[in-house]
Amino acid sequence: MAEQRIAVIGCGCWGRNIVRNFYNLNALEIVCDLDEENLKKVQEQYKGVKVTKDFKEILNSDVVTGVVVVTPSHTHYGIVKSLLEAGKHVYVEKPISTVAKEAKDLMELAESKNLVLMVGHLLLYHPAVNRLKMLIEEGVLGDIVYAQSDRLNVNYFKNDRSVMWDLAPHDVSMISYVTGKEPVRVVSAFGCSSDRNNIMDITHIGIEFEGGILAQISDSWITPQKHVVLLVRGTKATAILDDTLPENKLTIYDNFVENKGQVITSDYLEIEPLKLECQHFISCCEEGKKARSDGYNGYEVVSILEQAEKVMLGEKAKQLDNVDFALSRTKRG
Repeated sequence: MAEQRIAVIGCGCWGRNIVRNFYNLNALEIVCDLDEENLKKVQEQYKGVKVTKDFKEILNSDVVTGVVVVTPSHTHYGIVKSLLEAGKHVYVEKPISTVAKEAKDLMELAESKNLVLMVGHLLLYHPAVNRLKMLIEEGVLGDIVYAQSDRLNVNYFKNDRSVMWDLAPHDVSMISYVTGKEPVRVVSAFGCSSDRNNIMDITHIGIEFEGGILAQISDSWITPQKHVVLLVRGTKATAILDDTLPENKLTIYDNFVENKGQVITSDYLEIEPLKLECQHFISCCEEGKKARSDGYNGYEVVSILEQAEKVMLGEKAKQLDNVDFALSRTKRG
């Protein structure tokens, strides 16, 4: 079984977490970033790890087997396509793209070259989410009829197409994963731009999943108090997973008995989800297996969010193609 040597492209706020995990897994070979300060920090913290500002050094490396792409979403398609064409396994942060056709192209390219293409739908590797999935499969909640995911926080950088593209991939992929149902259509979608432009920093989307399951997803970049809660309603019971809690994140409530709630204590392993995700990528590369959050999973999520954006913005959606998102990467007061 060949040893995997991993490169990371992008070591900003989130990229640094990726770098840390692959370094601790003894798999990190090289880090690429355009910011010299970011690269300097990597060199200071992780002895022996190479750094570069040249993307081609990774493309042409005979040592690097897998690459993690942690760059703004509008850059994903070009970077990932080049890496796959160079024969590298790829783990790309969500969303895989903001265009369904591009996501499908990448999925098909990876399949044609027998390469791993994994999307960073982190919550599919969350121990509490996986425990909830098991309970649903065991019938503890009964038949699932409704899900609601609220992911509300403050983001001063706003360097993505909208909050929906930044956060909703987590919500859509998580609901699909725990229920075992694929999204079918967008029922409703609306958003608000507090900066009075087309970059929505509050969005609400309604989605119908297979089996008639309805879901409401709310995301925000401007909520001062962090709120990250998933509710799943079944015919027997309702689950609430509060990811802001330090422990005992998952509680199951009986639908028919008042105040009867069972906290699902940590009978699942409390391991950092990102560590599990990074381990999964290495394992998939070594064994040549499809990732849990594979290219199809990424395409499925992008397809439904693309629909939602069209409902939300109508003709204005086309204007986003001309926005220079790099201009919004500086912190706002």
